[in-house]
Amino acid sequence: MKFRIAVFLVIGLVCGLYSSGQITIDRIDQMPDLPQPYEMRDWEQVTAGYDSLVFDLDATGEYLPLIWMDNNTVNYPQHGRFGLQTVVGQDDMKIAEAINVIPAVISASLIGIDKSSQNGHNWVLKCEEFFNRRKEENVYLNNFVANSGGDWWYDTMPNIFFYQLKYFYPNQGDFEYQFTKVADRWSAAVDSMGGDATPWQVPDMNYRGWYLASMSPNASGVRQPEAAGAIAWIMYNAYKETGQKKYRITAEWCLEYLNGLNENPSYELQLTYGAYTAARMNAELNTNYNVEKLLNWCFTPEGNRRNWGATIGKWGDYDCYGLIGEAKPNVSEGYAFYMNGVEQFGALIPMLRYDDRFAKTLGKWALNIANATRLFYPNYLPDSLQDCEAWSYQYDPNSYIAHEAMREKALNEEKRPFATGDFLRNDWPTNLSLYSSSHVGIFGSIIDTTDVEAILQLDLLKTDYYHGQAYPTYLYYNPYNQEKTVQINTETSRDIYDAVNNEMIKTSINGQELISIPSGSARILVFIPAGAELQ
Repeated sequence: MKFRIAVFLVIGLVCGLYSSGQITIDRIDQMPDLPQPYEMRDWEQVTAGYDSLVFDLDATGEYLPLIWMDNNTVNYPQHGRFGLQTVVGQDDMKIAEAINVIPAVISASLIGIDKSSQNGHNWVLKCEEFFNRRKEENVYLNNFVANSGGDWWYDTMPNIFFYQLKYFYPNQGDFEYQFTKVADRWSAAVDSMGGDATPWQVPDMNYRGWYLASMSPNASGVRQPEAAGAIAWIMYNAYKETGQKKYRITAEWCLEYLNGLNENPSYELQLTYGAYTAARMNAELNTNYNVEKLLNWCFTPEGNRRNWGATIGKWGDYDCYGLIGEAKPNVSEGYAFYMNGVEQFGALIPMLRYDDRFAKTLGKWALNIANATRLFYPNYLPDSLQDCEAWSYQYDPNSYIAHEAMREKALNEEKRPFATGDFLRNDWPTNLSLYSSSHVGIFGSIIDTTDVEAILQLDLLKTDYYHGQAYPTYLYYNPYNQEKTVQINTETSRDIYDAVNNEMIKTSINGQELISIPSGSARILVFIPAGAELQ
């Protein structure tokens, strides 16, 4: 029997939902408790370093600077615009992608850098140029002038990134208008797909894309029904911010569509946002979406259109478990993409505030992916196992820009693993990918180390956008076969509540304190003001 076990504190914080114990995900079960060799980057430092490198307008050298800026705007002429190279060495410097530029601003913001006032520039306002301000579109799209409908994830993700950007900078420019307009446009689209409240009818969302200009489907090529997850995320956040019932209903239609599928719809990025939204709506609205099914689909490569899921195995001398990409054995010998893993991490880790049954399994995955992701960067593999290290060694010696992808085995060669990408073999200068690395702030803001190697402190609030009032909440996973004790620090007097086991484990602590974590288990610790009443 399902019932709420989470802590409803004096301010109404939701943290967890079920009391039925921990649930495992089969794909994650195949990953090691403690990957080897183990080395954790300082991801916050990487985020800050990336920001300083790619936003340097005065950088000199081959392919530098990596950023450009001008006033040749179409949508918001008063602010100007800017772009980042998609990969290092991009020929056409006036091409810019929202899936690269906006996440770069979000990334820095996640670790506390104010991008609205940095070195005399308001990079936040310049992102407005991606809002295609034409009545046929009136949403964020991947280019300054673009048409929706070609490929769903290129249409939905810029709007998710805009919502994330507005979360940090709520009063910038035309953001208020854009926020509701985006919600209205996608709500109208789902209406046109067949969503109806009287009588209740779930839309058909099995398309490759959706032409907003004509409110008609693109049913050609590879379809992406997982887009229902991305749109649900947009709609539910619109509902939380505005209180408009129609947005909540649209989110419900999207999730009911996903929930009713019998085959894995995973394709790129969008399903993970649906899994998070399903867990949150279950907790906040008492819906009953099958989060376990959706999460399994996010990780298993079997049964979906691209053999897309989490990687398994030791690639050469390195554990490369938990990365996201083409993951079924003998399909491109395993082909993982940096951006997809980091984005999935950012979408799923905050989900644990709303459904703590997956704390252990997602904690285990988090350790594996955070460890293996360093291998995308040139400084962490031998020269023979990558294809673009020379430029990096000269112009990015601290290795802030990652390769786009990593193969289990190089094409036509016995090199395992091999950091690479799709660009070099298509006549671009490098595979060093800004459109991938611009998302690093997700790791930089969520991941911190503790005094025990390989026990991470994961901040569950950092990418839980538009959440209600909440106390600091962290996940700790112990990969060892023995109990470990970690040191935590508080600046004011706090009680510590374990949301996994539903118990207060410390009261009135101030400063340093030791917390035990049983072998092979996870704790979600909520740092509550000492003496706060639990309800």
